[in-house]
Amino acid sequence: MKKVVIMGGILLLMCSCPKKKAVSPEITTKEEPPTAPEVTVKPGIPEIEEIQKQLQRIHFDFDKATIRNDAAEILKRNAEILKKYPNIRIVIEGHCDERGTNEYNLALGQRRAEAAKKYLVNLGISPERIETVSYGEERPLDPGHDESAWAKNRRAEFVVIEK
Repeated sequence: MKKVVIMGGILLLMCSCPKKKAVSPEITTKEEPPTAPEVTVKPGIPEIEEIQKQLQRIHFDFDKATIRNDAAEILKRNAEILKKYPNIRIVIEGHCDERGTNEYNLALGQRRAEAAKKYLVNLGISPERIETVSYGEERPLDPGHDESAWAKNRRAEFVVIEK
C-alpha cells in the first residue's frame, strides 16, 4: 500500500510491505519421559526382580531404630539371600510414620537404615555392597492416619541395585 504525505513542502512517499502471516513453529516431537535403566542379567544371577521379591522389609517400634526380634529373623533370611548372590548390591531405605518434623524423621529414617546395614554386616555381608538412604515420612506404605498405618510405615526396605 502506498501513501502520499506532504510535510513542510516535502513530498513523502510511504510504502508498507504486505503483512506476513505469523507462522507458529511446528512441534515435531515431544520429549519422552525418562525410562528406568535396563537391568542387565549377569551369568549365574536370576533376574533382579526375582531377588527383589525374596528380600523382605523390616519394621520398627515408634521413635526407635533398634532391631526387633522379628526383624532380626528377617534380616538373617535377607543375609542368606545376599550371600547366595554376591554380585548384587542393595540400598536400604529408612522410613518413618508421619509424626515428627521432616528433619527429625529424615534423621530417624537414616538411623533405621544404618541399624539394618550394621546387622547385615555383622552377619557377614560386605559393607561395600550396601548403601543407605532415608526418606523420612515422604514415602508411606499406608496413607492412613492411625496406629495401624503408622506401624506399617516405620520400616526399612531393601532395594536391589546392580554392581
